[in-house]
Amino acid sequence: QVQLVESGGGLVQPGGSLRLSCVASGFTFSFYTMTWHRQAPGKERELVARIGSAGVFIEYGDSVKGRFTISRDNAKNTLYLQMNNLKSEDTAVYYCSAQRVPPYWGQGTQVTVSS
Repeated sequence: QVQLVESGGGLVQPGGSLRLSCVASGFTFSFYTMTWHRQAPGKERELVARIGSAGVFIEYGDSVKGRFTISRDNAKNTLYLQMNNLKSEDTAVYYCSAQRVPPYWGQGTQVTVSS
């Protein structure tokens, strides 16, 4: 059974940091490019970051460049997203996914940035 389980979300003040994790099971994690997406209320889901299977290729959405860092540990079947200098506009549900057809998606974790 394929599972992607995100954790690490929560409420944080502007300028703060959070680290999201996504633990994968039921498929060969190390084979796939992995992504973080987010979706805010009333908005479309957008790509936050993408990382290749070996962790060499990395891509970020324009709105998070210089603030967020994606990484992975293939030995632990885990994807990470370090988020620094958080802004109110980063408030969203964050989803990890395995880039395949069709993609595997996690259930999401809520991140709320507010004072």
